[in-house]
Amino acid sequence: MAGTLRRRNRRNIDDSDGDTMPDDNFSSSVPSVLDMDSPSSDIEIYSKEVLGRLIEDNLPPTPNNFSLYFDRLLEDKNENVRKTILSMLELEDTNEDENTIILEQNLKKGFASVKNILASTANLYKNMSLMTKILEKRRKELNENINSSEAEHVLKLLDADITKLSSILKTQSSQMKSIYDETAIIVKNVENETIFDNKFGVYNKRYLLTKTDQEMGLIKEFKHKSSLIMIELSRDLKKSVKNEKAIILMTRTLARLLLKTSRRSDIVAHYGNGVFSMLLKHTDLESAKKTSERLCDLVANSNFFLADREIQLKIAIGITNIDAVYSSEEIIVSAMNGIEKAYEDSKIDYAVSLRE
Repeated sequence: MAGTLRRRNRRNIDDSDGDTMPDDNFSSSVPSVLDMDSPSSDIEIYSKEVLGRLIEDNLPPTPNNFSLYFDRLLEDKNENVRKTILSMLELEDTNEDENTIILEQNLKKGFASVKNILASTANLYKNMSLMTKILEKRRKELNENINSSEAEHVLKLLDADITKLSSILKTQSSQMKSIYDETAIIVKNVENETIFDNKFGVYNKRYLLTKTDQEMGLIKEFKHKSSLIMIELSRDLKKSVKNEKAIILMTRTLARLLLKTSRRSDIVAHYGNGVFSMLLKHTDLESAKKTSERLCDLVANSNFFLADREIQLKIAIGITNIDAVYSSEEIIVSAMNGIEKAYEDSKIDYAVSLRE
């Protein structure tokens, strides 16, 4: 699950089931002149088309802009062209995000193993302490019933051995505790730098804020438009279900749908408390509204079964534009206010919120 963030997004471009959400800013397709008999020639011609579109939109052909337009314009091509070019992209994909996610998961598993070792050591020390108490009890019983100096001598030797072993285990247990505390600090520091939300299989809040800040810097420099949408399961729906486990499953279903329908350039993240966000680069408010409408329809048409009951999923979406004048937190608050506006009108599932 963790290692498929980028791969899933890439498949979306080539899905033919109508679930993808192309950006309307890119709806005027570039004429297809690709020759399917020569893949290397195809991608060269297509790259020139992308470059031409960047120049037409007055954007510098930076690697980031070129990559974004490369993916978006590809959505207007026919299925054969998309598959041909995407197959070439797969060959050079380094999967850096996927590798980072796998490392994060392995680190957490390693920390859990260290924690289990510490627990086992503590139990072993506890059992040795119990054995010492049992030995002391038996020694008293022996003294009361048998006047054997030889038995008393053996018992004393055994008592000394047990005491020595118990002391060693106590020292080792203390060392294990120190190692665990050091590891906990390391893991905590790493968690502060992670980009992935394990619970829902998307990016986390920290990554969202980082990418929003980056996009604000790009907007300030290049003057293009981008949007942010916040999404949550309908509160009325959650109230009607009244089952915490079912709500978590529905929220995970929502996360998978967001991930499935997003593009490679979109950032899908879990902001917290079951609220998700999609950072839509080079997307104005009108296009963001159309994206939200398509997303609402997709979620509403997705079936969720709880026992023998079929539940129709419903979401609320808040939309706002990204403006470099404000902080990323203020932009997110604005989008959250859009969710509240959507709840105020029972006839809509999404609403735009702009900062005054």
